[in-house]
Amino acid sequence: MRTEPRPLLLSLALLSGALLAAGALTGCPRPATEAPRDAVGDALIPRAVIFGNAKKSGLGLSPSGKQISFLAPVQGVPNVWVQTIGSEDARPVTRDTYRGISTYFWTPDGESILYLQDAGGDENHRIYQVLLSSGEIRLLTPEKGVKAGVVAVSRHHPDTILISMNQRDRTLFDVYRLDLRSGKSSLDTENPGGVVSWVADFDLQVRAALQMDPSEGGKRLLAREAVDRPWKVIRTWTVLESGGPVAFTRDGRSIIALGNKGSDKLRLYTIDVSDAKLTEIYSNPKADLSDVELNPEDRRIEAVSVEHVRKEWKVIDPGFTPDLEAMQKHAGLNRFGIVSRSRDDKRWIVALGGPNLPARYYLYERPARSFKLLVDTRPDLARYRLSPMEPLIIRARDGLELVSYLTRPASPLAGKPPLVLFVHGGPWSRDTYSYDPWVQWLANRGYVVLQVNFRGSAGFGKAFLNAGNKEWGRAMQNDLTDAVRWAISNAGVDPRRVAIMGGSYGGYAALAGVAYTPDLYAAAVDIVGPSNIVTLLQSVPPYWKPMLAVFRTRVGDLDKDRAMLLDRSPLCHAHKIRAPLAVFQGANDPRVKIHESDQMVAAIRRRGGKVLYVVYPDEGHGFRREPNRMDFIGRAEAFLAEHLGGRLETLSPVRGSTAKIVTAVPKAAEIRCEAPPRQDHP
Repeated sequence: MRTEPRPLLLSLALLSGALLAAGALTGCPRPATEAPRDAVGDALIPRAVIFGNAKKSGLGLSPSGKQISFLAPVQGVPNVWVQTIGSEDARPVTRDTYRGISTYFWTPDGESILYLQDAGGDENHRIYQVLLSSGEIRLLTPEKGVKAGVVAVSRHHPDTILISMNQRDRTLFDVYRLDLRSGKSSLDTENPGGVVSWVADFDLQVRAALQMDPSEGGKRLLAREAVDRPWKVIRTWTVLESGGPVAFTRDGRSIIALGNKGSDKLRLYTIDVSDAKLTEIYSNPKADLSDVELNPEDRRIEAVSVEHVRKEWKVIDPGFTPDLEAMQKHAGLNRFGIVSRSRDDKRWIVALGGPNLPARYYLYERPARSFKLLVDTRPDLARYRLSPMEPLIIRARDGLELVSYLTRPASPLAGKPPLVLFVHGGPWSRDTYSYDPWVQWLANRGYVVLQVNFRGSAGFGKAFLNAGNKEWGRAMQNDLTDAVRWAISNAGVDPRRVAIMGGSYGGYAALAGVAYTPDLYAAAVDIVGPSNIVTLLQSVPPYWKPMLAVFRTRVGDLDKDRAMLLDRSPLCHAHKIRAPLAVFQGANDPRVKIHESDQMVAAIRRRGGKVLYVVYPDEGHGFRREPNRMDFIGRAEAFLAEHLGGRLETLSPVRGSTAKIVTAVPKAAEIRCEAPPRQDHP
């Protein structure tokens, strides 16, 4: 979560179309360190210690720098708390009693906190305001069935923020100006069509937009010299290129942007609004730029980060060098980043993270270059020995280099260990060298865990991303297959005990793995994964429609490529699946709707196959409520232990979980393929 809307890196969802990343598999950045001497080496780490609600997380700094905010449970449900730095006066300021809060931030005047909340995972977020002086909570976007988000805030306009809503047209987001005093909003900028992202200048005027071409899938950067001037195109990217705006410069004359037109890797540059002149600032030959750190007051570009195998920072503004050096010295080999800053920029909250230690938040006093620990998000994990993560490069069958991560159990089982291939979502996302609770959980149960940035993953350049175009179930899946075979030959894993597991696209890959390579896997776990690409594309949320052309290029055209899409759909190969399968689904998922799981389970059961099918009626694209999350983890752990022989913590009913084991799938779910599948899958 982000506790203040800061103009960092444009979401990869807009740069390259990453739209199927599972909420269930989201993790915070974390740190790496040696296990403490008193660690419990062979002990099972309780699931609640890894996956239960953190005691504190998601820190933010008030504009004055005198208070911190954080997420912490109130009767088991995550809520926002506020505390004076150096005092013991922490108090909850929100009162959610069911689903919990995950995204919030301070208003620029420091007098209230805004948070976003949806209903049961439907992703139609509403914006709420907490008035800190009175405790009153106001719903600022009451419209039902409307998705709201924050576009921009400004410390120079403390009473106003810009928000986006698809109230007028469910397929498009307009910008509204919201008065924080009255709680009233008014239309500020109407979407001319296809705009998927807005950018305001330093004076909180909407002056740039990223527009999708609905026919070709390319992107256009629109800008205007003033709000009363016409929009004009100052930069374009084809569907095979990535790019987009980061923020306006302080003077409003230029836009800071990222893009790979004319290069393979994402570059950082400015674009002059008046004449579209481009001035390059930084590029790296190894990987795309991943973060851009801007000074919130004058919009100076202070530093950028690049992540190939590990995350690395590069200073752009020499004045930032002492701060970066201080953070690097304090972090060691760990990941780090600035979470929020005080208005006077003298106090920051810095998060540290890495493979072996959960997130820690520090108060960084800039004048003294000093750090004070504020929160260790998972202090109970310090008692246990976590498993080391090894970065490596695996070569695919065609020679393509795949940045991957192998985590071996700190306490291995006897004999050759089992392997779990854990596949990331997106698919236009990536795995990183960082703490991942799922990986540590699996490794603690005795599994070697392999994560692979297969072709089509984001962050490794244009050619690597485009190598995955129309390769669902083929070359992208082959990369996973090749990585498993590498692990069998080089990591000493038991070839008879290999499972594939993932969420969203990772769930698709799990289904594809047991359908296309049935002899390779002993089990599969599918979490909110699509089974039929045709029905997936036919049922996308309305606000994805401007981006459907991207899907036509990267996945396939529903009309021209229908036969291919059906052939790449695991549903059409359900008869080949022999490995035990577990399917977990949120009933309200707006991205991968429940019929994707229903029809797959129906197809397997129709042929006498066995599937564990669990549905959570109050969840969406991932399992956010702690009781449901704990229920899911417990069932998945028992499933893997049964079929791979890993360690198992006692499984018992989870109070408050809404899990439903589905034994009879609705007849309407029994969707058959429209064309016979080909038999030439690898």
